[in-house]
Amino acid sequence: MSIKVWDYLVEYAHEKKQINAAIQRVLDSGWLILGNNVREFENEFARYCSVTYGVGVNSGTDALFIGLKALGIGPGDEVITVSNTAVPTVSAIVSTGATPRFVDIDPATYLMDTSMLEDAITKKTRCILPVHLFGQCVNMRDVNSIARKHRIAVLEDCAQGHGALFYGKKAGSMSAISAFSFYPTKILGGFGDGGMVLTRTKRLYEKAQRLRFYGMKKTYYAIEHGYNSRLDELHAAILREKLKHLEGYILKRIQLAGVYDALLKDTGLILPRTAAGNRHAYYLYVCRHAQRDRIIDELKQKDILVNVSYPWPIHTMTGYRYLGYRRGDLPHTEKAAKEIFSLPLYPSLTGSQQMNVIDTLKSIMKRLA
Repeated sequence: MSIKVWDYLVEYAHEKKQINAAIQRVLDSGWLILGNNVREFENEFARYCSVTYGVGVNSGTDALFIGLKALGIGPGDEVITVSNTAVPTVSAIVSTGATPRFVDIDPATYLMDTSMLEDAITKKTRCILPVHLFGQCVNMRDVNSIARKHRIAVLEDCAQGHGALFYGKKAGSMSAISAFSFYPTKILGGFGDGGMVLTRTKRLYEKAQRLRFYGMKKTYYAIEHGYNSRLDELHAAILREKLKHLEGYILKRIQLAGVYDALLKDTGLILPRTAAGNRHAYYLYVCRHAQRDRIIDELKQKDILVNVSYPWPIHTMTGYRYLGYRRGDLPHTEKAAKEIFSLPLYPSLTGSQQMNVIDTLKSIMKRLA
């Protein structure tokens, strides 16, 4: 049987009784859209992240888009982010009418190189969008200091950062507004799409609420132009049940990462490095090697499936060629894209499965030595 890079079926089997009961309660309630489960999940997840308000939306992409729109980002504005991220980060920026501007990454952590932010700021810069990638946080002390100095907004992309800590502060709690995804593969993942905007500011909260619901405060009257982006009751009910287990998921991920760290340290692989002040939640366990593609092929021959996040930096994609970047503009990002890959790591990964991955990798790496 193959070892997948991600699998939810064993986890679901353990939680099936509670999740199915939650689904049944929704179906029996007579209320399917923007009801009690959405409100309660918004409150519970906001509280978990040490933030005041939550607004449940249709996806993590929409959470970014609505967060940016709530900040007033639009045509003529620039938003600084990274090219080493999922397309939705940039798609959300472009969908507002704004222009993404990229800075390179720290080659050790693959996170935004905050030392490059000041040089990237122009008169058009309205927002910095740091991506808490692979399960750990960008240096938000640097980001916030620079943002305050230049009087620009910050929106945290926390799609991969549920439960990650930066000097004790939760991802999503260190800026005016933040965005989360509950896509099934995430640390807190549902059984479909879903997302949330978090904020401490009542004004941004009320704005995001209107934007997700056609610009309406009450039904049938649009105060402003808005959109249709609502987290539904079924997904909210499932996520409420899974939120109860979130810290357990994270601790299991940290434990599995520790095993990889200990047993792969002398193989020649470059293993993940935790940035200063971080609790790494290990959404992904990202390794690196110059012969990445050969390693992946040999693992696949042994029915061990791994992933690459991400093989194509966004600034090199044809869809974003109009931004004017060329190969070589972001050298650390481009080099990492050719060498990184993530090993299977999820709470239901068994000890025997992990040892199979480790033993197979050790055998491959000996042949490459």
